[in-house]
Amino acid sequence: MEKIFILLVIFQLKHFVADYPLQNAFMLGKFKDGWAFALPLAAHAGVHALFTFCIAFSVTNRSLLSALLALADFVIHFMMDRIKAGKKYLGRFKPLTAEKFPTASKEEKRQNEFFWWSLGFDQMIHHLTHYAIMAAIIFL
Repeated sequence: MEKIFILLVIFQLKHFVADYPLQNAFMLGKFKDGWAFALPLAAHAGVHALFTFCIAFSVTNRSLLSALLALADFVIHFMMDRIKAGKKYLGRFKPLTAEKFPTASKEEKRQNEFFWWSLGFDQMIHHLTHYAIMAAIIFL
């Protein structure tokens, strides 16, 4: 139980650091149109994969398992962030500022609601991915 709790904390810290402080201006290119998103998004997902590899390897000392878990994290993070950012997908929804909200139209408020649902869905997928990785670390 202690190992699970420690891994939960470590993966929460990993997620915060990789998704926020280490996500630089180049990586925000993941919102670009066409295929211009691919390299910035790969760089962002690569940071997540690198951290996952380091965590898994430090706990298991198994390089193949750690690499496979890092690859899974990369693929899932890449796909989820593309779905979240792509203008054809969940990226079509826009948030409202506190100043704009009181005078926003019903449709703008609905778009704002969908934006927050989309962001929550994105975060849930990332956390569920971490839980699956933790299960693999503990049980494989």
